[in-house]
Parts: sequence; C-alpha cells; structure tokens
Amino acid sequence: MRRPRPAAAPDDLALFRAAVADAVPLSSDRVHHEPPKAAPIPRQRQRDEAQALAESLEPAPLDVLLEGGDELAYLQPGLARSVLRDLRRGRWMVEEQLDLHGLNRVDARTALAEFVAECLAHQARCLRIIHGKGRGSPGREPVLKELVRRWLAGRSEVLAYCQTPAADGGGGAVLVLLKARR
Repeated sequence: MRRPRPAAAPDDLALFRAAVADAVPLSSDRVHHEPPKAAPIPRQRQRDEAQALAESLEPAPLDVLLEGGDELAYLQPGLARSVLRDLRRGRWMVEEQLDLHGLNRVDARTALAEFVAECLAHQARCLRIIHGKGRGSPGREPVLKELVRRWLAGRSEVLAYCQTPAADGGGGAVLVLLKARR
C-alpha cells in the first residue's frame, strides 16, 4: 500500500531551485519520444497457416486406409493386400532413407520429390522417410506426418506405404515401396 507523498515545503523548493540554477537547457529541440512502431505482420506464417488449412480440408485419397487406430497405410488400387502386409512385416530391405526433421512444409515437399526421383533413378525400391512425431512443433502436433502421407499417396510411383515398426521410428516414419523401373 502506498503512502501519500507529503507536500513540498517552501524551503525544499528553494533548495531545489538553487541546486539547478547553473543548469543549461539542451540546445536541441528534438523530441526523444518516438511513437511505438507497428508490430510486423507475419505474412509467411499467415500463408503457411492458410496452406495447412487448405491441405487439411482436402479429402484424403480413398485408398488411404485406417488400420489400428491412427496408423495410416496406403496400397495402390489393384495390388494384392499381401504387398502391404510384406512391407509392414519387414520383408523388404530399406535401401534409402530421408530425414525431414527441421524442414518446413515447402522444403519438405521439395526434398521428398527430389528424394523419390533420385531413388527411382538408382532403382531403390524400399525407402524410409522420417517425418518426426511433432514433439518440437507448436502444440506438439506432427505437422509433416499427414502431409507426407498425402504427398506419397498422390504419386503414381508409390505402390504402398505404412508406418514403420516401433524400433525404426514408429509413428514418426513411414516405409515406402516404389514401382520397379522398367
């Protein structure tokens, strides 16, 4: 609780004026107070959020199947279910790996497209793509997880994909099986 300040006595006022009698006013008539600048507008963040919203509202491909909770798996139409089962059981040896940790959605999409093209050129068939579990993301939500799966399902070269076993990343990565090059 603040106590009221006592009024200045006439002697105190005289002492103050005597103390500052030698003071010389500043020669500059410049005002030192600048109005606060407007906060910057995070335009890239606004674009990213708008794009994320648009991508989240896109219907998922019909071929994306929910199996066992939120574990997504994809199998290209017309292929035997045994292809997906073999991929899930580790019957394919992982030949190449891509880690997308720390990338934003634009860089991740570019890196993924280049990686798949390079793997096709080198005839690699089974890939591991690590998108992360989202522990470092705002809200601890995996931003790239759903995007990677949508991007993969939209590529004709992808025969199937599934979540990796827990020992290989679990929900933070997918195994991808590409078409054989003819």
